[in-house]
Amino acid sequence: MSDSTVCLFSYGTLQDKAVQLANFGRELTGSADAMLGYEQAWVEITDPEVLATSGKTHHPILRPGDENSAPIPGMVFQITVEELAAADSYEVSDYKRVSVVLESGIEAWVYVSV
Repeated sequence: MSDSTVCLFSYGTLQDKAVQLANFGRELTGSADAMLGYEQAWVEITDPEVLATSGKTHHPILRPGDENSAPIPGMVFQITVEELAAADSYEVSDYKRVSVVLESGIEAWVYVSV
């Protein structure tokens, strides 16, 4: 990984090809991983652009859990800093970006509940 790339963990719509093409202009390749210490919930999406891109009215969202929380499966992608900025623009205000260490030991950005 170079200085211009970062890891992004997705447990939701950023794994969808259409969402990736709309936000990054390419399909991402990644590897399966999991996040620990969080619980999954759902958030209603009202932003028309995000609704149009994902085609979904509700997106998964993670809230802090505890050591007994089940691992949250997803994909970890290597993306550019510019693509990370595009992901920031895509995510609605219910989400904030935080850095976490995944089950594999990889440090990655992920969007969780504000």
